Amino acid sequence: MARKTQISKEVILETALKMLIRNGYSSVNIKTLSKEIGCSTQPLVWHFENMEGLRKDLAQYALSYANEKMRPAAENGVEAFEQVGVAFIHIAVAKPNLFRFLYLEGYSGSPAENFDALTKDDDNAELIKRISRDLGISEDSAGRYLQNTIIYTYGIAALSATGIIKASEDEIMNLVNSAADGFLMQEGADPDKIPKHKEKRK
Repeated sequence: MARKTQISKEVILETALKMLIRNGYSSVNIKTLSKEIGCSTQPLVWHFENMEGLRKDLAQYALSYANEKMRPAAENGVEAFEQVGVAFIHIAVAKPNLFRFLYLEGYSGSPAENFDALTKDDDNAELIKRISRDLGISEDSAGRYLQNTIIYTYGIAALSATGIIKASEDEIMNLVNSAADGFLMQEGADPDKIPKHKEKRK
């Protein structure tokens, strides 16, 4: 019977994620990861068989980590959506290697077939209902607002994560918030019903 490894899968994935965030995905392989942990390559081969197995599990582990960071707490639909955006921008600015791995290199899942797919997942569908209810606009209008804001936020976050622009999180969120408010008013939302942004940004 093969000897059972003493290094857990969780320890390996947590270490791999830290390496990815620190130095990028290209820094992660069986040899460098085992050296980082301080063990032989045997536990990694035991758990993942090869680099392809590690890559798949690391992608899921990294996505779960990012999704947990972006989990909203607010009851109001617009405020909840803003919380997701703030966390998304934070990942792009503070953890650009993770952002590039998940959202620019395709490890966050299958590519969307079209722009409409951005609002079709269960979480966004629920947000659309909440925004429609909170602001008194149609679900179609709430969906367009969500879609336009996602596209705008994704674009500016990508510019930051790739180093094309140098800007603080506050500067980026000012731009995103202004655009998002504009998208809402474009859909006929009453400005008085649009929640004020929690933080005062210069």
